[in-house]
Amino acid sequence: MTALLSLLLLGLLLATLAPGRLARARWPEREPVLALLAWQSLVIAVLLCCVFGLLLACVAALPALRNLVFDGAPTGVEEAYGLAGSEGWGRLVATLLALGGVQTAVALTREVRAARALRGARHAQLDDRAPRLPSELTPDRHSGERLVVLENVRAEAWSLPGPEARLVVTTGAIQQLGDRGLAAVLSHERSHVRARHHWLAQCAEALATGFPGVGVFSAFRDQVGELVELAADDRAARRHGRVTTALALVEINTGRGVFGACLPQHAAQAPRRVDRLLLGEPRLPLHHRLRLTLAALAAPGAAVLLLLAPGLGALL
Repeated sequence: MTALLSLLLLGLLLATLAPGRLARARWPEREPVLALLAWQSLVIAVLLCCVFGLLLACVAALPALRNLVFDGAPTGVEEAYGLAGSEGWGRLVATLLALGGVQTAVALTREVRAARALRGARHAQLDDRAPRLPSELTPDRHSGERLVVLENVRAEAWSLPGPEARLVVTTGAIQQLGDRGLAAVLSHERSHVRARHHWLAQCAEALATGFPGVGVFSAFRDQVGELVELAADDRAARRHGRVTTALALVEINTGRGVFGACLPQHAAQAPRRVDRLLLGEPRLPLHHRLRLTLAALAAPGAAVLLLLAPGLGALL
């Protein structure tokens, strides 16, 4: 039972202590892509602890399954896990973790279906407002995202992901941003589509909705929403310059009241993004990025190691 208890303890520690430290860190603003990797690794590590814990609990609860799993294993491996005689605890833990797994699957399925329905409705609405030309009726899937221009005096730009992704921009944005600013905005939106940020957002939303009391999942959802914007800003800045990207961000948000005082948290994100672009802090040194990458990957690696440790110890 040592491996099972260790996995559950590791999952609890990662879910309670790590999110706060990661959310308070300053380096994610300089390395948003690396920060996304760290958050994903943290969530994957928590889920792995639950999955591996469920596996060991089922093996402990079902002697027939235990005999099947350890059939042919070297002498001492089965004893090293200490699962024999723990049927009662195994059934309890397996039931709780299985319920959590079902809830996760249901929440993820519901979120994916709702997102697809919403995305389909928005694509249909866009087709009504900007129908395809006859030459576009047979799209080339290798040609990239389709650019759609809508008649609207308000400066707006957004992306619609999917098999036929689209970048949408209004005539007001074209007139207000100019060539360089428009290119920066489109590069930002194209980054969202090509990096599949919508998949990450859907998974984060599903976990946070399915487990509203688990802080690591709600923090993951909140941080993903901000970090994907910073990552897209950096892509646009590398191609078109930080000042150009910052000015385009200001222009596209002019008239929305996001640069005033006493803003709510979600509206205050745009001014922080502009300040970050204009400040232009350099990236972290390479050795620092490597250390952070290894630290991020260590969390799921620790879960795998705890699962295999008793068996490896018996073989050595």
